[in-house]
Amino acid sequence: MITGDEPMTRSRDFRDYLLENLKDPKEAVAYLNAALEDDDRRVFLLALRDVADAWGGMKKLSTKTKLNREGLYRTLSEKGNPELASLTAMLESMGLRLAVEVREPAKKESGHKPPRKKETRRTAKLPASAG
Repeated sequence: MITGDEPMTRSRDFRDYLLENLKDPKEAVAYLNAALEDDDRRVFLLALRDVADAWGGMKKLSTKTKLNREGLYRTLSEKGNPELASLTAMLESMGLRLAVEVREPAKKESGHKPPRKKETRRTAKLPASAG
């Protein structure tokens, strides 16, 4: 029976939990790929910032990439627009790389039209007249 007198268990802060998990390269890759599926670059940039935080923060990323720390903060903000060279440098500093995959088309967007049915004329058979 819950009385309210039970000691509360300490819950772990979600951000701490997230950053701890993102230290694993496979988790980081899955997290970034999930963010890319959102089709909103802001989501990806904020996810990349989370991964950077997990792997030592902006100062460490700045040192490894030789990119300006303040510029990194701007680049990885919701309004950021990183150049390919900067994005590549950031990913490489974390042991990751940019890859391209074939996108599976949605069924409606497949571009394939169903084969046209051959139109045939059908003539109705009339019953034989009684006569």
